[in-house]
Amino acid sequence: MAVKVLVKAEDLFQVGEDKRVELVKGEIVEMSPTGMEHGAIVVNLAMLIGGYVHANGLGRVYAGEPGVILERDPDTVRAPDLMFIAASRLPAQGTPAGFGDVVPDLAVEVVSPNDRWSEIEEKVDDYLAAGVRMIWVVNPKTRSVHVYRPSSDARRILESDTLQGEEVLSGFAVPAKDLFK
Repeated sequence: MAVKVLVKAEDLFQVGEDKRVELVKGEIVEMSPTGMEHGAIVVNLAMLIGGYVHANGLGRVYAGEPGVILERDPDTVRAPDLMFIAASRLPAQGTPAGFGDVVPDLAVEVVSPNDRWSEIEEKVDDYLAAGVRMIWVVNPKTRSVHVYRPSSDARRILESDTLQGEEVLSGFAVPAKDLFK
């Protein structure tokens, strides 16, 4: 019987940036490269949310799948497509070079064509269990956004609706269709 060796977050960081991976309960999970549509949506989100956050001094937006430690022993490191951390919760020592250990207030995942919905739900569950206040799952195929919050049912925002930051990004509102331009 093979002995399973669990990986720590610090060891995962040493893997380098040549691979797209996450760490789930100590096990490395490889991810495929994303497509062009996925990248365009992430850029739209980064411009819309990043501009709003910067203009209002609300905190910091991170994009490009930054690793964030959600759980220890065994370690889980997820890499949202985009995340926001409120100013009051930013690390006093500044942005770390490695994985962050401050759980985001908002995590955004953009669904890729090869993603399975069960995998997306597992990520959402991990974010919620770690204390993320809001998760947006952006689905290019259906041109919709699923909004998840602790202790509430998921809501589906259609392309014709307005996506709002609620109290996590107070005052932020954008037509959902703008994500898919």
